[in-house]
Amino acid sequence: MSNPNSRETLIDYALRRLGAPVVEINVDYKQAEERLDDALEYFSERHFDGVERCIFAYQITEDDINNQYIPTSKIQKAMGFGDAPGPTGKDLLSIVRVFKFGALANQDMFDIRYQLALTDYFGINRGLGYSSSLGLAGYDSTMRYISMVEQFFNPEHIIHFSKVTDRLIMDTDLAKDCSPGQYVVIEGYATLNPNNYPKIFNDRYLKEYVTALIKRQWGANLSKFDSIQLPGGVSFNGNQLFEQATTEIDKLEEEMSPFGFINDGTEETTFVDEDGTRWYNENHDDGNLLW
Repeated sequence: MSNPNSRETLIDYALRRLGAPVVEINVDYKQAEERLDDALEYFSERHFDGVERCIFAYQITEDDINNQYIPTSKIQKAMGFGDAPGPTGKDLLSIVRVFKFGALANQDMFDIRYQLALTDYFGINRGLGYSSSLGLAGYDSTMRYISMVEQFFNPEHIIHFSKVTDRLIMDTDLAKDCSPGQYVVIEGYATLNPNNYPKIFNDRYLKEYVTALIKRQWGANLSKFDSIQLPGGVSFNGNQLFEQATTEIDKLEEEMSPFGFINDGTEETTFVDEDGTRWYNENHDDGNLLW
């Protein structure tokens, strides 16, 4: 099959690329499966078709509040996939942010922070002289001020996440800002299961990459017999096969690099102008802020 659509068909495709069944490929099938796992792991971390930027809704429990963290493995399917299979919390590679929650996010009018913010919202009418005659300029100034007030009273939560620990920790007191049954919205990158999306198996880079990995495994297996002379003066040259495959792998990884390196939203973006001043670029909901 020239268009692999499963693990088995992709492995068979790679073995045929290496010469099977005309040439005996000295690789155990279990080894081929493990090299496919390696290829899929690298593909999901480096190629944009291997991951999806997703939104998850998670309902806080009493245990979460007591533990002061969210177990990501319990996060259900991402939003927007309907009846189709979609990533879950177990597939998360990185978390970009947790949408604001708490008094301002819920717009609880009896909360003191909301009242203070509301006072400032009305104060802008006097402070900036905003009126309908100012049009878009006045609206823009008002929205920027509102964003600044909101950021002061209800800033973005600093988050800590590792897929190894299975914990999403936020620098906030969940007992104070949350209650059992409340939902939090999480944005992050999750791997796509190729068994649910079989087109991944037919990706050109993945096909070439898994072929090169199996080829290197073949060379590693044969290299153990390089010093053995066979009848008729024939000898194995596993090291040469290994080096060829390594060169091919390095080239493929270099080509895949521009596709990946997932941006988790925490990297700082700066530039230096012609006067030598360094500017920092921060992303906000209402636009970018340079300072």
